[in-house]
Amino acid sequence: MTVNPSFASPWRDSGMPDPAAHPELFDGVLWRRFAAYLIDGVCIGLIAVAVLVPLFLLTVLSFGLLAPGLWFLFGLIPLAYHTLLVGGPHAATFGMRALDIELRSSDGARPGFLQALAHAALFYLTVGATASLVLLFALFNRRKRTLHDVLTGMLMVRANSISRGAPR
Repeated sequence: MTVNPSFASPWRDSGMPDPAAHPELFDGVLWRRFAAYLIDGVCIGLIAVAVLVPLFLLTVLSFGLLAPGLWFLFGLIPLAYHTLLVGGPHAATFGMRALDIELRSSDGARPGFLQALAHAALFYLTVGATASLVLLFALFNRRKRTLHDVLTGMLMVRANSISRGAPR
């Protein structure tokens, strides 16, 4: 995985960009992030509905023997959605792409699948355990990072700002 050297150069402390020096990277990230998750919720719901029919059929055909395993897999849909899309070539879910934001590693590279999995798992664990109160963490730091961003070494930035020549 190669990193564009221009991405790392202006990034201070931990190799991440300074919001004062590069405000275009952080412009409107919080509201975009919230709206992106609403879009992703709809996408996850559509996928779940599409998977529900075959899952129900397999449960009935197996007289319920496959039910525990199948329903466990059903519960992994949101985790798989976020992991595969954030760890993929766009570094963003469909909602993030629609609202011009993407996740980057602390060195500016796109996250790998393992980092994306850790990010998604920590998101669902911390949000579920704190009834979403942990998301208020983003209001109290300069880069508008959530706790799961900090723990996985990720940063949410505006995608167009990166493509226009802001630090990569």
